[in-house]
Amino acid sequence: MADGATMHLAVSLVPEAAPSHPSDAGPDFSLLARFVQKAEAAGLDMVVLADSELVARGDAPNRQVPFEATTLLAALATVTSRIGLVAAASTVAHQPYNLARRFASLDIISHGRAGWNASMVPNPREAANFSRPEVFSGDDFRRRAEEFIGIVQGLWQGWDTDALLFDKSGGRFFDPEKMHLLDHKGEFFSVRGPLNVARSPQDMPVLVMSGLSEADMDIAARFADVILLDEPAGANADDLKRRALAVGRSPDAIKALMNVAPGAETAAGPGIIADRLEEPFRSKSCDGFNIVMPPVEAVFDEFVDLVLPELRRRGLLRSDYPGATLRSHLGLAGRDEQ
Repeated sequence: MADGATMHLAVSLVPEAAPSHPSDAGPDFSLLARFVQKAEAAGLDMVVLADSELVARGDAPNRQVPFEATTLLAALATVTSRIGLVAAASTVAHQPYNLARRFASLDIISHGRAGWNASMVPNPREAANFSRPEVFSGDDFRRRAEEFIGIVQGLWQGWDTDALLFDKSGGRFFDPEKMHLLDHKGEFFSVRGPLNVARSPQDMPVLVMSGLSEADMDIAARFADVILLDEPAGANADDLKRRALAVGRSPDAIKALMNVAPGAETAAGPGIIADRLEEPFRSKSCDGFNIVMPPVEAVFDEFVDLVLPELRRRGLLRSDYPGATLRSHLGLAGRDEQ
């Protein structure tokens, strides 16, 4: 991350509480598509797509999330070719088999550019929308989410790379020796497997975890490929990599990105933002940054046109994509190689 390494950059599209001007009256896919295409032209590793199952009432603020995130990912995959696309999907609003199947399909559709953002923040109103009026306790939510994520990743690994034969003449669809039943029976879920979707082009979709408390860090160290940390971070990259090593993973198997919202500072000069990003990166507090901003083109244009060239001038940012998949952008091996 220092000593010649370059930082990883993602951008999170955070919907605003209200339209930015009167003409922004409703959902606009073309605006989001232009935004993501600009992020791709700028060479960013990935875009993180927010989602919400909630509609607030009373005086609670509503953030407009106009499209379901995995549906939006599929649409954006058709108008981009290189940038990674990561969609939020709740462990409360889905069953693990269906969610694993959806992201495995999205990864094939996008040619290996898909990722799942699994948040560890429980939301009582969301639980009430999915036949859970009693809500989960904090410990129950954590144990259930951990089991859910383990099932999803297990299903993604249900087929060896060369398991599917498609041998019409011999009448063999797959090699049974290379298919692995999950046969999971746990505290919250029972899932047999396998998926009826082929192995991912990048081995398995990238798992991004966010909204982590201290109690969640060991779970993230076991499962996550990318961890989004709030600024200032309670844990840093070194801490997470030590935890990964303790559970038998390579320290390089996890990338820690710090959430930052630099939009308001751009006018003060790109050097100020570049300084703000360079210090924690060189001190090994993180592997890069997740830039949090509303999908407003003018704000993003300032960041791309002013800040990114300064980071490249300092040797902190690569100039092009190193490969075709999101894992290759992030320098992550597949699970079989960790």
